[in-house]
Amino acid sequence: MQPSRRIRPRRVAALASVTVLTLAVSTSAGTGHLTPGATTAAGPIALARTSALGACMINGPLDTEMSEGIPTPGGYSRSTGTVHALTLMVDFSDAPGQGTAMDRYHEFFPQTQEWFRTSSYGRLDYRPETPIDHWLRMPKPFKSYGIERGAPFDPGYRQLVQDIVAAADPAVDFRTYDLLNVLVTPNAGPSALDTVLSVTFAGNTEAPIADGVPVSNASFVYSRQDDGSGSYARTGYRVLPHENGHVFGLPDLYTNEGGGAVGHWDIMSEDWGADNDLLGWHKWKLGWLDPSQVNCAMTSGTSEYTLTPLERPGGDGTRLVFVPLSRRTGYALELRTREGNDEAVCRPGVLIYKVEADVDTGMGPVKVYDAHRDSGGCTRSPNVHAELSDAPFTAGESFNDPRRGVRVAVTGADAAGNYRVTVTRTR
Repeated sequence: MQPSRRIRPRRVAALASVTVLTLAVSTSAGTGHLTPGATTAAGPIALARTSALGACMINGPLDTEMSEGIPTPGGYSRSTGTVHALTLMVDFSDAPGQGTAMDRYHEFFPQTQEWFRTSSYGRLDYRPETPIDHWLRMPKPFKSYGIERGAPFDPGYRQLVQDIVAAADPAVDFRTYDLLNVLVTPNAGPSALDTVLSVTFAGNTEAPIADGVPVSNASFVYSRQDDGSGSYARTGYRVLPHENGHVFGLPDLYTNEGGGAVGHWDIMSEDWGADNDLLGWHKWKLGWLDPSQVNCAMTSGTSEYTLTPLERPGGDGTRLVFVPLSRRTGYALELRTREGNDEAVCRPGVLIYKVEADVDTGMGPVKVYDAHRDSGGCTRSPNVHAELSDAPFTAGESFNDPRRGVRVAVTGADAAGNYRVTVTRTR
């Protein structure tokens, strides 16, 4: 679980120059291939609010740093099509690179690339590019940058980015990339078992300039998330998909208390341990689901839906049903099974969760409802919030919110593995 940062634009004041939000908040990105000062549209959802799904396109207030709202505000990297990820490996005089730089690179690739291909059903062509295949030595010792958990962009990270840009010149043309991955030698800073330093900074129009564009979208990965179980080699790379998720506009789902709100049902909650995927809401937000794969249960009465497993590729079948409660919040329903990136699911079924677009990143914008509370869960995988591992609802089970007049019932399954659900609204 990694902290993220969104840097607010500079505000001129008599005795202050840059306002930095130091709480774990959102990230943005996406200035590659653009002229200076331009921004990209993020999350390629361009549905009109008058469409059939308009009532389900909840959104938050403008002052929310990073929200679950749809559509995603501009300034983030596009999340469909080809995305060029500049990847540099850096070391320091007091923390020289261990092994070769390409060894470090291959801790994350091609695994990250394949994870995004699977999760996006092939709609994101993520291309990690490393024009420098050796350790990029920084001119100052690591300790001199003052980097620690929760460190703001200024002054340490600003200086580090400036030094990276200078060291990469002239081999790198920053204008040709959509985002920057900095893979720091693992012996710089503490072990991830003690302190997680990995962080993403973006949305910073006053980031250092490289080749005429601001380096406003950068993810930094430190140490190794190795718990000693031997699972790191297989799943440790997922710190990078988590960090890059911020670049695409996704907020942190964990809170200061940990992953108890969402558990292992989304990589933006828990990325350390057994494989996992993204929520269907996030896949819609990123443009990986077609409008035909989303249903908006906005009218009173009872409606029946057939849910196809979220992880299953293909354009047919409903992957997400959303029940709007207001223009800020609603319930989401999706079917999670042992397919795709979700191979560790120990109890397949219908996952029900609440999405709140007016709750900021790291403050709990999503809450998964547990069909089997206080059961202890069904997984013993390391670094997984076990209690929520058996959260999905199965045939004969139902979720009720009498205050809002909403009831969701799972009525059965078919031979193809699809589940039938009914949504009843009394108001």
